[in-house]
Amino acid sequence: MAVNLSIRDVPDDWAEKLKERAKRNHRSQQGELIAILEEAIQPGRLRIEEVHKKIQHMNFSTPDESTQWIREARDAGYSS
Repeated sequence: MAVNLSIRDVPDDWAEKLKERAKRNHRSQQGELIAILEEAIQPGRLRIEEVHKKIQHMNFSTPDESTQWIREARDAGYSS
């Protein structure tokens, strides 16, 4: 069963940015909000900032090492 959610007092600039993002992704505003929520609740997904931090801590010395790590992460289901 689907649930209706409501968000109040959204700043005008946020609403405009959501509208622009929805248009870029060829979605309605509601469709865009659903996509954002789906992305937020998916387990195991890393944000780009988290990936960047992980890569920095791994101290790769060659591009081949990072390429291999990215392939392993992709194969493990961490791709976007």
